[in-house]
Amino acid sequence: MSGRRPARRAGVVGVTLATLLSHYRRHPGQLAMLLLGLWVAGALWSSVQAINATARDSYARAEALFETRLDRIERRDGTPLSPATYAALRRDGMAVSPLVAGELTLAGSAAGEAPLRLLGIDPLTLPGTSPLARRTGDAASLRDWLLPPHRLRAAPDVADAARRDPRLPPVEVDPGLPPATLVTDIGVAQRLLGLAGPTRLVIAPEAPAELPDALMRIPARQLASPGQLADSFHLNLTAMGLLALVVGLFIVHAALGLALEQRLGLLRTLRALGVPGRTLVVALGLELLTLGLVGAGLGILGGVLLARLLLPDVAASLASLYDSHVGTRLALPWHFWLGGVAIILGGLASAGAGLLWRVARLDVLALGHAQAWRARLGGLLRRQAWAGGALIMLAAGLGGWLWLTGDRQLVAGFVMVTAALLGVTLWLPAWLAGSWRLAARLGRRRALWAWALADLQLQLPRLQLPMMALLLALATNLGVSSMVGGFRLTFLDWLDQRLLADLYLHPEAERHDALQAWLADQPEVATLLPARHAEATLLDAAAQSAAPVALFGIRPAAVLRAHWPLRLPAAERDAAWQALAAGEVFVNEQLANRYRRRPGDTLTLRGADGRRHRLSIAAIYPDYGNPRPEVVMPVARLTRVFAAPPGSLGVVLRDAPGSRRQRLDALVTRLAARFGPATAESAIDQQALKADATRVFERTFAITRALDALTLGVAALALLTTLLAQAGTRRAQLAPLWALGVSRRRLVGVQCLQLTGTALGTALLALPLGLALAWALVAVINVAAFGWRLPLHLFPLQLLVTLGLAVLVAGLAALLPAWRLWRMPPRQLLQEFAAT
Repeated sequence: MSGRRPARRAGVVGVTLATLLSHYRRHPGQLAMLLLGLWVAGALWSSVQAINATARDSYARAEALFETRLDRIERRDGTPLSPATYAALRRDGMAVSPLVAGELTLAGSAAGEAPLRLLGIDPLTLPGTSPLARRTGDAASLRDWLLPPHRLRAAPDVADAARRDPRLPPVEVDPGLPPATLVTDIGVAQRLLGLAGPTRLVIAPEAPAELPDALMRIPARQLASPGQLADSFHLNLTAMGLLALVVGLFIVHAALGLALEQRLGLLRTLRALGVPGRTLVVALGLELLTLGLVGAGLGILGGVLLARLLLPDVAASLASLYDSHVGTRLALPWHFWLGGVAIILGGLASAGAGLLWRVARLDVLALGHAQAWRARLGGLLRRQAWAGGALIMLAAGLGGWLWLTGDRQLVAGFVMVTAALLGVTLWLPAWLAGSWRLAARLGRRRALWAWALADLQLQLPRLQLPMMALLLALATNLGVSSMVGGFRLTFLDWLDQRLLADLYLHPEAERHDALQAWLADQPEVATLLPARHAEATLLDAAAQSAAPVALFGIRPAAVLRAHWPLRLPAAERDAAWQALAAGEVFVNEQLANRYRRRPGDTLTLRGADGRRHRLSIAAIYPDYGNPRPEVVMPVARLTRVFAAPPGSLGVVLRDAPGSRRQRLDALVTRLAARFGPATAESAIDQQALKADATRVFERTFAITRALDALTLGVAALALLTTLLAQAGTRRAQLAPLWALGVSRRRLVGVQCLQLTGTALGTALLALPLGLALAWALVAVINVAAFGWRLPLHLFPLQLLVTLGLAVLVAGLAALLPAWRLWRMPPRQLLQEFAAT
């Protein structure tokens, strides 16, 4: 007997589940809406996760290369190393190994295609701990590597293209290499790159080396990890993907609520026939699980396809922002698929848990009464409003604490943003209900107006979810667009300030001084702006740590002083420049925020020669897009104290009649005649440099704009599917008005005005939320993630666009139901009226 009971229970659950699923045979549109919501939610989330997984795989392979395992040895003046230098170090007993690194364009590459990274190694001297030495340890592979025709290891994404290049040795695929990377013997690499000697020497971190003064050793621990630099970028992508998931789940929640409301009579009948409430909940849970697995599968497949479309723009963004190379082919680990299914099922469970709870709590008699169901929903809306108010207070408190204390914590910033978005979203139904009550009081003498507002009150339980999705989409669109638009204005203005010279030259080190002297004598040259770079170690006594810092040398000429941005009032800038000339330094925002430095504080730097230098900070300057801390000082001091090698030369032309382009071309022509074509080819026009920087900027934020547009599209879809799902019920409510003499034209107009007015009220609430989100992005999230702050720009036109988008989305969503009502024959309306 004991064995029959579980079988009987399973049979009851099966029959109950089949009965519940039969609802979708009569209402296939609701099933399509459920699967559509799961599909779009899962696709947007899975696409972001697929992009992040591919990027992390690329970082892991990049970090496995020699940069994070071996120390580097280079010349202090930046000139190339010679074979004689390598031979002398080996004769002195130092276990150094030569390495060649450069960029190679494959034969047959398309115009504009990025070159590949080519590494040449010597497997006989390369430390065995380096991953570059793998697959050359046994005698057979080592013989093939050293003897013609040699061997070349290629990353999987470029192996096929490398095989088509006749210049290259036989190609072997190495899955452990980063994207767009080739590795071969050092002799082959020198021939392909046209080099006479190694570009650097490497040595194991534990190996001793007493270097001559002309060389410096860069420890592996001072070399930045691309994965660490790009973590904040991927965190922002994950946040946007999660937001898209939440917006998509609103469709699911709305569809589930409608399906359960329409099955109230069926649920009452099942309970009256003896089906226990627990069995009913189990059957509904199995229904959700079945739909969730189907929707998750569709969503993950759609996400993979979407990720393939977006990955090239993400790879370009990471390459331009962080110099991190990410493959353009998806690399998805096994846990990506399980994680995608789990997050979608978890979202579905959160959307259906409340509905299952209400079903379990309602008694048999109340199950079949829609008013009892709606009364419970009314109580839920009140609790929603209280919860939303509490979350808004939490967000305001966190924002005030971050503002007053000056802390820039990424987790606290995201908690603040999340609390604000969820709080205002939960408070939206109360805002709409209050707005409708106020409008009803103002127009209570107009019968149709009063009916339309009362009808909206009845529709609120169904309209709240799509309007919540619309609110999140509009606020995110406004906040991110304001941030990106402000960043674009600030970035272009910053380029105009920093790229002052008309021409930039990067001469060879041995010709630098001669070229500078020659340019100073040219009649069209007004000012020369030399710049040099060096590296040092920042010793932070408070944190008892050391970190690499970039040194940048400038010439504080009048034209540079007039345009260089400083975080100081205008009245204090002259004093800051005088302090710079007297021996103090400028630091960028990244260094100031990371190590909590302010003007007047001191820095302790250790140069490559091991000596320590204490420097006083005169001012802080913005340095947009640079992930590294940087210190600026006069170029003469940087050369004297830190032995900075020669760098670039900026040429500012005099104001003179005639075409600037013609004067610039004439100068470059004389430059080529005096110093050779190679020196002239290093010249970069300022306008071309700005155009390249602007193009990189636009592509960098392509992924952000794409996700914004997709999120807004999902919100519009949520509204459309809700209207289509309740179209039958709406016709039954409109039929009595038609029978009383209200024309279908007026009914269609009222229906459109109801929806567009509701969307407009939602947009009015989205405006302050979007502006608050923009402030959080530029003042909290951006500072905590990247180390620099943007000024907050307000765009009045963007506010109008947000209102227009809300009306447009609502109008498009209402178009199809309104068209159906317009085309409905009078006989069908009479039938609807008779049914009421």
